[in-house]
Amino acid sequence: MAKIGVADTTFSRINMAEFAIGTIKKNSKHQIERYTVPGMKDLPVACKILFEKYNCDIVIALGMAGPKPIDKQCSHEASLGLQWCQLMANKHIMEVFVHADETNDDRGLYQIAKNRTEKHALNAIELLKGSEALSKYAGMGKRQGKEDEGPVKTK
Repeated sequence: MAKIGVADTTFSRINMAEFAIGTIKKNSKHQIERYTVPGMKDLPVACKILFEKYNCDIVIALGMAGPKPIDKQCSHEASLGLQWCQLMANKHIMEVFVHADETNDDRGLYQIAKNRTEKHALNAIELLKGSEALSKYAGMGKRQGKEDEGPVKTK
């Protein structure tokens, strides 16, 4: 049985880990290890610790960026750190970031966070099955956070 790490932040306005953990429990028997940090730029080290100290096989990194330019910059820096951590660990990190300006209302923001988190939790479960597990969805225009786009139609 694999272990899935869930790294989240106190800065987020939505408890996204609740969605991830619920989805993992509903769809698998994998163990879960949660690590909560203050903000997005703390996520890379949390993920590294989840890999090294807690022996996680994959990690879901959950964060929410505010609408200001500095928030977007911090989100980008956190993303770069997560990419570097993946390369160092040679394991996947499912980056699940929600930006406060993706919608104009709290209800919409909640729905985006829930949808994106649950779909990425399912992706994490699939990735644990092997490199071909998601191949059946290649080119299907699947989206996390909003409705799927679907494949390009040629006729």
